[in-house]
Amino acid sequence: MRFVAVILLPLLFNSCSKNNNSSRGNPQGSGNNTPTDKGWTFESTPTWSDEFTTDGAPDPAKWGYDVGGGGWGNNELQYYTNSTNNAVVSNGKLVITARKESFNGSNYTSARLVTRNKGDFLNGRVEVRAKLPSGRGTWPAIWMLPTDWEYGSWPNSGEIDIMEHVGYDPNRVHFSVHTEAYNHTKNTQKSNNRIIPTAMTEFHTYRMDWTPYAVRGYYDDQFMFEFVNEGKGSAVWPFDKKFHLLLNFAVGGNWGGVNGVDDTVFPAAFEIDYVRVYKMIDK
Repeated sequence: MRFVAVILLPLLFNSCSKNNNSSRGNPQGSGNNTPTDKGWTFESTPTWSDEFTTDGAPDPAKWGYDVGGGGWGNNELQYYTNSTNNAVVSNGKLVITARKESFNGSNYTSARLVTRNKGDFLNGRVEVRAKLPSGRGTWPAIWMLPTDWEYGSWPNSGEIDIMEHVGYDPNRVHFSVHTEAYNHTKNTQKSNNRIIPTAMTEFHTYRMDWTPYAVRGYYDDQFMFEFVNEGKGSAVWPFDKKFHLLLNFAVGGNWGGVNGVDDTVFPAAFEIDYVRVYKMIDK
């Protein structure tokens, strides 16, 4: 989500500066100890999942909310609520709806759901089946942030963007990682994108396979991204700590709003069919 400060955590919000002590507590050290790819596989049954089978508010045992406005570090325009007006389970789908409406100083509302302290993972396979909203100014994302921020504030503790889409560039979906060494503020981020012609009209599967060796991305089971652990410590590989999932639908912002916002597209819906997390089988 090209995160630059967001959430109600003092460590994380209101700060997008680098932490000069990013190596503290780093078990990888500063040498080059590139791990070997052991060909890890994943269990066939999810260890954590939501199939969205019960209508109403999202399951509070699995999902929390980041609530508020103020731009979320990216000059976004929406106010995130915890209302079923913006996030509701209906007909077997989670529907996150962005609306054009004035609320608490913002001109749009939407929702940002998180599994923090309800679903936190270290390594594994994450699979999300979703249909993306359309329209200039829409910016949905499926992504992950560190739960404990042990290497410091963003980007030192890392970020994994499993899927991002900006409405002014229809059907082009992006997979990215951000670390202290590799991030968009330095123009060094590691990313790839692919056109899915029906991303906004049909459901597609967005997947990440995360092992000690690499973070890999797959769209509809087609390989499209790889970020390999260089063995150079947390500045490059902070992905040896637990992360949690986020599903959000932003409006405008530094990336989503580059070409403005088309207010005629609202209300707009980001639909999620399921979220499944599979444990990595250690070797």
